[in-house]
Amino acid sequence: MSDTDAMHPDREMLADAPPRNSWQQWIAVAGLVYLLICAVGLIGSGFKSATGDQAEELFAFATNPFAGLVVGTVATALIQSSSTVTSIIVGLVAGGLPVAVAVPMVMGANIGTSITNTIVSLGHVREKKEFARAFSAATVHDFFNLLSVVIFLPLEIAFGLLEKIGKALAAPFYGGADASMDGFNFVKAATAPVTKAISGPILSLGDVAGGVLLILVGIAMIFLAINFIGKLLKLLMVGRAREIMHTAIGRGPVAGIASGTLVTCLVQSSSTTTSLMVPLAGSGAFGLKQIYPFTLGANIGTCLTALLAATAVTGNSEAALQIAFIHLTYNVLGVLVIYGLPFLRFLPVRAAEWLGRTAAEQKSIALAYILGVFFVIPALCLGITALL
Repeated sequence: MSDTDAMHPDREMLADAPPRNSWQQWIAVAGLVYLLICAVGLIGSGFKSATGDQAEELFAFATNPFAGLVVGTVATALIQSSSTVTSIIVGLVAGGLPVAVAVPMVMGANIGTSITNTIVSLGHVREKKEFARAFSAATVHDFFNLLSVVIFLPLEIAFGLLEKIGKALAAPFYGGADASMDGFNFVKAATAPVTKAISGPILSLGDVAGGVLLILVGIAMIFLAINFIGKLLKLLMVGRAREIMHTAIGRGPVAGIASGTLVTCLVQSSSTTTSLMVPLAGSGAFGLKQIYPFTLGANIGTCLTALLAATAVTGNSEAALQIAFIHLTYNVLGVLVIYGLPFLRFLPVRAAEWLGRTAAEQKSIALAYILGVFFVIPALCLGITALL
């Protein structure tokens, strides 16, 4: 802190305080969330119109679960937003994409979102010890997500574990005439006029052409909505989120996981949440074992977007809600199993520490890791899968 800041201790607090016209920005956030939900509904309508009953044939290449995993990983790494990718997946499922095909894509989205904080850690590359700590803090999220896939993808392939749990969680909302969500879904009723007004003229171009165009319009709307929601929530909440993070980190795993979940719900971006802690780790303010639970909470908090998106889709609404619950279940079970079992708990930490030390000694390894894990290896796997 400079001498000037020391003379004015409230300056830092003012910097993190929400702007005076924050109520207008909260209204804008609400409007953008409404736009996001409408956009997911448009994707579902467009996909259903464009594919008819052929959705499964269209995604035949992804019926191999490893191909679906790669699609989710690469798409999220390129877009750098798991919220965007999972929202698109929810829309596709509503339009007819089989849930079994979508489950590995959701798993891949978890892996792909880790690239942002890994790139952020490169800002510490000039100081060897600092970079080792920062790169370890960034990649512990990667290793946790990879370990989750190693555990749960085989269980999903063998038993359909997540698909069954997601269906059971969605059933109370769609389990019968008395339980049907359609009877009280005010969100769907509120978005219907907008989705019909947009989809009507576009679908008049023809089932296939109109459906494809509607999907593109929906994806563009999701990009815009999530981008601006992220910017507004960062402006409104990052100061408070940082306070929550500083308060909770180091006070035990439960507090860390809970704060990671809460902060991610507040800023609607797990990438932002996990990136906030990288400089703290690099500076040595917190150790990797203190920060680790916070990253696990970020995985859970990011599920809120897909759950919101599933509330108002047209088409196969039950399947859309099912995949949203699968996303939540997968992340919660990942925390319970990996962090709950002592012999698994710190495997991601030890792997990240080793990689951080290695990358600090040879900087090229950091670049090779990012390109290899998020792009080269997935592309090779997808190519091999296509040939088989």
